[in-house]
Amino acid sequence: MNHMPWYQVLKDKRLEYGVSQNKLAVHVGITRQYISEIETGKVTPSDSLQNALFEVLEQFNPDSPLEILFDYVRIRFITTDPLLVIEDILQLKIEYMLHEDFAFYSYLEQYVFGDIVVMVSPDEDKGCLLELKGKGCRQFENFLLAQQRTWFDFFVDVFRVGGVFKRIDLAMNDKTGILDIPLLTKKCHNEECISVFRSFKSYRSGDLVHGEDKPDMGNTLYIGSLKSDVYFCLYEKDYEQFVKYGISLEDTEVKNRLEIRLKNDRAYHAIVDLMSFEDAGRTAFSIINRYIRFVDKDEKKRRSSWKVNAAWQHFLDLGENRKISLTTKPEPYTIDKTLRWLARQVAPTWKLATKLDEVNETTVMKDMLQQAKLTKRHQKLLMQQAMMTDDVIRIFKDED
Repeated sequence: MNHMPWYQVLKDKRLEYGVSQNKLAVHVGITRQYISEIETGKVTPSDSLQNALFEVLEQFNPDSPLEILFDYVRIRFITTDPLLVIEDILQLKIEYMLHEDFAFYSYLEQYVFGDIVVMVSPDEDKGCLLELKGKGCRQFENFLLAQQRTWFDFFVDVFRVGGVFKRIDLAMNDKTGILDIPLLTKKCHNEECISVFRSFKSYRSGDLVHGEDKPDMGNTLYIGSLKSDVYFCLYEKDYEQFVKYGISLEDTEVKNRLEIRLKNDRAYHAIVDLMSFEDAGRTAFSIINRYIRFVDKDEKKRRSSWKVNAAWQHFLDLGENRKISLTTKPEPYTIDKTLRWLARQVAPTWKLATKLDEVNETTVMKDMLQQAKLTKRHQKLLMQQAMMTDDVIRIFKDED
């Protein structure tokens, strides 16, 4: 019986998982060319590198029940010069950022590329603030991949210039329905959640979206005060996607999500732990085990001796028995959000006006479109969209 060479197994698995040679190379810390030579059998790496290749590749296994990724990053830099943050830390070119004369959190101006935002203040105590929300993290991962960097490389640069971590959200995606959010919510109500937190809050997605109770609504559970430096948010991600975008529950990749939201020192220590061990699962589950434990009530025993709930224990066992590495899901910047807004708010009225033109045999809408002028902001957005190709993305790298 002929056995397939190990490097062919590696290549087949990489293709099966939909991982490019460049993406695997970046996460392992070798060049794409070296990956190519390995997969063709031209070179034979050490046993430790072979193991590392399979271990890193496994984090992209679409059948893995859990994955961990960054869902929010906010870092303050002790400088009033946005050039340092944008070109040195983010390694983007400032001339391709959209400049706006307003910002949030009492900052005065900001530089924007999609959902990547750098806010600027002339006050040295406030400095510059980098904010990456969920989409911003995915878009920045697209740049990191093109730069052949990882989040770990990025954080090294942040520490190098004394960046101050203000908020970090670690999102754990449950792709197979391991977490039962309604059950965990019920346990909180029944005092079967042993935690250092004194508060929790739960609601169903329809409470906020529709204002009425309907069946099959998503559940959200907050454990801990939203004002504290650490709290948890657990929710049914598939329902969120349904409510927001109309994606059917069967077509969503992620069933549930557990978010660990960390601020200030808590965020800093989480990043230090992640950098020290390069094991996102270890970092996430150490925080979870420290703060919350779901148990089964036993009237014959003291509350502190109640047995850990079996379903929750299964969830914890996955984190203990399997290394869960940090996952990246690079996405290019698109104007999908704007297009969805146009489809909902503008398109129906535009279609009506076009029909009226047909009835009245006029060209009002055609003339209006021809006479419309793009502002400098629109032109900058158009340029940003044109930039998003593999060929021109090198422009974001340091060319010195």
